[in-house]
Amino acid sequence: MADNYLENKMEEYRSGKLVRRSPRPAPQRREGELIVKYPRLRVYVTGGACGIGREIVKSFREIDCRVAFCDINSKAGTALAQDCGARFYPLDVTDSAALERSLADVAVAWDDIDVIVNNVGIGDFKPLPLLEIDAWQRVIDTNLRPVMLTARFLVRHRQSMSAPNPFGGRIVNICSTRCMMSEAGTEAYSATKGAVASLTHSLMMSLAPLHITVNAISPGWIEVKDYDSLRSVDHACHPSRRVGRPGDVARLCRFLCHPDNDFVNGVNIPVDGGMTRCMIYPE
Repeated sequence: MADNYLENKMEEYRSGKLVRRSPRPAPQRREGELIVKYPRLRVYVTGGACGIGREIVKSFREIDCRVAFCDINSKAGTALAQDCGARFYPLDVTDSAALERSLADVAVAWDDIDVIVNNVGIGDFKPLPLLEIDAWQRVIDTNLRPVMLTARFLVRHRQSMSAPNPFGGRIVNICSTRCMMSEAGTEAYSATKGAVASLTHSLMMSLAPLHITVNAISPGWIEVKDYDSLRSVDHACHPSRRVGRPGDVARLCRFLCHPDNDFVNGVNIPVDGGMTRCMIYPE
């Protein structure tokens, strides 16, 4: 069952059922400040409890979007949902039926889904001789299959609607720079991210008649744990002179979902501080 207690309370507050207060005056725009208006999008994020996914969930909630997310980490997911007023579905995305049930539940509760962010992913890096076929398959089932399933669900749902969604829609797939560059022992992860990059432009063509754009973001080194523990050399090796943060990915994700940005379509955008364009020779 979705943990949406706070979401319901926030809906009551907005509708005036919970409390009534005098409206506040509109904030004054400061010199040089850019105000970007978003519609109240209905957003679904896979793997939203931690790391980049967590920042994406928070980023959309900050602009008052309705956000649902799933994750296998029930404790972290419940805490995030209660903190920001999102709807949480504790599930393992390799359970295709559970994933589709959660999507259907959101689509019924909110009438539709405007944005799907396929963020969930695992690595399971190990030397190739030690890579078991079951581990290989689980990486594929976690990183790749949900991208197809969520897109297929959205298409089927839209085809069942009596009237088209005037917004169209957005799908953002979180890929990886490992679809373009690799290290030893990353075969399963790199293979799935390469497939996600290809699947992105394939889905773009299939979903174009529904005015749904499909793009990918390829993060490089995004530190999701202890940023302060990084060394100066870690930052210096990036042309941008710093290691990335989850917010770097979340801001681009939100940009791609703005209604005005429907001409960005079928692309895979690296967010890596310039590392994939950095030519390195031994000194």
